[in-house]
Amino acid sequence: MTHYENFPVASVLCPPHLRQPISAIYAFARTADDIADEGDALPSQRLADLAAYRQDLMAIARDEPPSPRWAQVFLPLQAVLRTHQLPVPLLADLISAFMQDVEKTRDAEGYADRAELLDYCQRSANPVGRLLLHLYGVTDDKALQESDAICTALQLINFWQDLSVDIPRGRHYLPRADCAAHGACQAELLELKSTRENVRLISDCARWARATMQSGAPLVHRLPGRAGWELRLVVQGGLRILDKVDTLKGGSLHTRPRLHAWDWCVMLARALVM
Repeated sequence: MTHYENFPVASVLCPPHLRQPISAIYAFARTADDIADEGDALPSQRLADLAAYRQDLMAIARDEPPSPRWAQVFLPLQAVLRTHQLPVPLLADLISAFMQDVEKTRDAEGYADRAELLDYCQRSANPVGRLLLHLYGVTDDKALQESDAICTALQLINFWQDLSVDIPRGRHYLPRADCAAHGACQAELLELKSTRENVRLISDCARWARATMQSGAPLVHRLPGRAGWELRLVVQGGLRILDKVDTLKGGSLHTRPRLHAWDWCVMLARALVM
């Protein structure tokens, strides 16, 4: 990802009093994402920078000043920590996931199975939903489980949407166990070939993401007012991307599905039906 995407950032549907806290959390996640992804730094330097970034997080959690390097990120975040008592471990989990991204880029084999990939999603995506629920004051276990399902689905959808971008960059999120189950050849995947086996593999992974999203969708009825409507659009946006992945029939290996103006009309109509 060029920027951290699983975030509804200060949209018109976001309650005005939460726009600044959400923007501060987004800036924190986006900056960490850029450290892991952007520029031409060596993996060792990226890991060192993310470790320093984590030290700044721990400093502000102790109510100490951050280093000057990322003060524009951590000073606003420190204010949010004070006013909203954000769970710091969730923020630390995001950094852990970005560090894993760097490590996995150097590991050509990627993820062994769905369980390993879900462990990554638990730290890369699920903290986002839990942080937002914390701001909205929603803390019951059922809501947290549904939030985790939505966020994991969004992360998986992002993977299947970005195959044509991630694989050339050394990111391979299609689990090896799924590849083997469908007879998909790793070499052909790395060459972005839409073989019959690869089509079945991507279609099955898309079904997995869709089922995960649908299991979390009832959360939209648990969030009040604008938050619930924003989440409806987030859910429908993810499902619409999966529609496009399915239509391409493996073509997402060389074409990145995108949302267009008509898709927003479809999403809005589906959100109203929800």
